[in-house]
Amino acid sequence: MDSSDAASGGPAGAPLVVVANRLPVRCVEHDGEMRWDLSPGGLVSALTPALAGGAGMWIGWPGDGVDLAVPAEHAGIELRAVPLDDAEFEQFYLGFSNATLWPLYHDAIRAPTFHREWWYAYMSVNDRYARAVAEAAAPGATVWVHDYQLQLVPKILRAMRPDLRIGFFLHIPFPPQELFLQLPWRRPIIEGLLGADLVGFQVQGAASNFSRVARRVVGASGTDAVLDFDGRRVRVGAFPISVDTTALIKRASDPAVQGRARQIREELGSPDVVMLGVDRLDYTKGIDRRLIAVGELFAEGFLSTSRAVLVQIGVPSREEDPHYRREREHLEQLVGEINGEHSSVGRSAIHYLYQSVEVDELVALYLAADVMLVTPLRDGMNLVAKEYVACRVDATGALVLSEFAGAARELRDAAILVNPHDLDGLKQAIRHAVDLDPNEGTARMRRMRRIVRRHDVQAWARTFLAALHADSSHISTTPDPG
Repeated sequence: MDSSDAASGGPAGAPLVVVANRLPVRCVEHDGEMRWDLSPGGLVSALTPALAGGAGMWIGWPGDGVDLAVPAEHAGIELRAVPLDDAEFEQFYLGFSNATLWPLYHDAIRAPTFHREWWYAYMSVNDRYARAVAEAAAPGATVWVHDYQLQLVPKILRAMRPDLRIGFFLHIPFPPQELFLQLPWRRPIIEGLLGADLVGFQVQGAASNFSRVARRVVGASGTDAVLDFDGRRVRVGAFPISVDTTALIKRASDPAVQGRARQIREELGSPDVVMLGVDRLDYTKGIDRRLIAVGELFAEGFLSTSRAVLVQIGVPSREEDPHYRREREHLEQLVGEINGEHSSVGRSAIHYLYQSVEVDELVALYLAADVMLVTPLRDGMNLVAKEYVACRVDATGALVLSEFAGAARELRDAAILVNPHDLDGLKQAIRHAVDLDPNEGTARMRRMRRIVRRHDVQAWARTFLAALHADSSHISTTPDPG
């Protein structure tokens, strides 16, 4: 391909290009050999059918410390790797993405850090991603850019390839303007996002926050749903992501997985009530609040190790970041204190596992748990809540859900909603879930299962791509929770 071909996407190129921080594959060991496998997760499940068979390409970073060359194709999906050197990983990924944007977008639960050097790295890496897309996309192709690490890509890419249809989806919250305006580089971030034809968010509140900021910071005009800027019309909407419901139901219906769920309960001492928390180990997840609430319920005698147990999975995350290491140490200390005070021989109040869990084991845990505790301080969606609901094939179980998770909007009428900052309220919600009348619990779970089955992750992808290609400026994207 000569330079003119590259500038226009060439004679071929991919008709659909997905751009994300990470590639959809991971390097894993099988029988002593390293090889590439598809990564687990809803996004990969949602987009694999659309990209497979030569229909599209996924562009992203292969991961830190990966020595094995990234294949040009895997599972029918074309792959193109965007490399990061050690300094870029430190400044772009750990720095600007995860120490500046992540805390700011999560309501500044932890104070964001603003360093110019991180911003320069963020600009440089976003430019590299945009150039990779410009070279790979076919004329008139559809490009779907994902998440907070790549917010500058739409504008850069539009300048290079005005023929492309560009969508952007933010998987995390977008903060109110009072917080976003703290960002020294607020204007280029907003201009970057406005390079897209459609900017999508998890919930309508985030979409409205963005539109308000765009009108204030860069002088865009229009409504929360349609913005006019720089001679172009940009649509904004809410597209709540979901889970691969069909796949989860199939796993949850597997006799082997159901047998493992029974075995888990036996290994826990066959308690009356198994409570479960499954979280990436992150300060936004409110794990410590949950542990304190459960510890107080044990101290007050409402819970006892002869009757109840909490299983808490902490999935390792950003272990290079000292803040995350301190979070791990804090949680382990809390667990130790609670178990030291309230456990008995052979029975622990809390079983804490700091590890990743394979999908079948995770589904078995969902089946074993009577009460699911999903109590983040702030979360764009939280798919664990929807995974638990999808796996409850017998329509039993109770979900305690933070009102600050995006999932609360869809599940609000049947989940037990809670403000995780309110320890007494959190304790009352756990009491409610533990003592929930079985008939009421089944009715609640059936309502939640109808919602999750109706709006699965494939429907989410179809809805976003259809809206991206819609001619009308009016879009209605948020599913009816009923």
